[in-house]
Amino acid sequence: MPDRRNIYFHHSPDTAMLEKVKPLIELAPKFDFHIVTDHKKANIIVSIGDDSTFLQAVRKTGFRDDCLYAGISVTGTLNMYCDFHLDDPDTIIQAITNSEIEVRRYPTIKVIIDEETSFECLNEFSVRSAIIKAFVMDVFIDDNHFETFRGDGMIVATPTGSTAYNKSVNGAVVDPLLPCMQVSELASVNNNHYRTLGSSFILSGNRKLTFKVAQDGNDYPIMGMDNEALSIQHVEKFDVKLSNKFIKTIKLKDNSFWQKVKRTFL
Repeated sequence: MPDRRNIYFHHSPDTAMLEKVKPLIELAPKFDFHIVTDHKKANIIVSIGDDSTFLQAVRKTGFRDDCLYAGISVTGTLNMYCDFHLDDPDTIIQAITNSEIEVRRYPTIKVIIDEETSFECLNEFSVRSAIIKAFVMDVFIDDNHFETFRGDGMIVATPTGSTAYNKSVNGAVVDPLLPCMQVSELASVNNNHYRTLGSSFILSGNRKLTFKVAQDGNDYPIMGMDNEALSIQHVEKFDVKLSNKFIKTIKLKDNSFWQKVKRTFL
């Protein structure tokens, strides 16, 4: 990474964390890296915390596709987005200086609400009812009606997000080299009157997924954007598709996605 020397650190602002990060700040100039306090001036953004912190770092810095993101864990174990330990800075520097790292491109999804508001997600977009009542949505694939969903809600996950909320509802784990998105149901109603597919399904990155919300009291849904929530009243339609933005992350050569999956779940 000879042309990337400006580093921005994203972490919680508490005193204890500032003390933990201090050695990294002092170490960076010794290897010709420059610490910047404005993420817009950085070409390397380093998240220090856990996977949740990494997701916040990507969102709060605007899903930049012109820089590299790196995750450093403070939990004592490596996470899906964290390839380094905070208490082992030598490994970080050695990996960078000896070219022991690779850059992985992770796809993101873009959500457009009522053709006005839009946002992006690295893990998943979820939508569910804000009241104790079945959520009713018509599901369209490329503007063709697929099913009418009744239940708690739906999850649309990226390949990397397939190991998160999606997996907890028995969705499949998907290789991040596949540019696609996975749709999973939350407690769907299936009986003699109502019927949905009843299983997760995977859509090509060229597909457009649309949810049209039945306006019968469920027009105030709760939307999940990775690890953040958003409520907008009187929502009628969500358009979901793969974004043209890819998040470039730094990973160790001997720490592939499937090695992370094995370490985390097996």
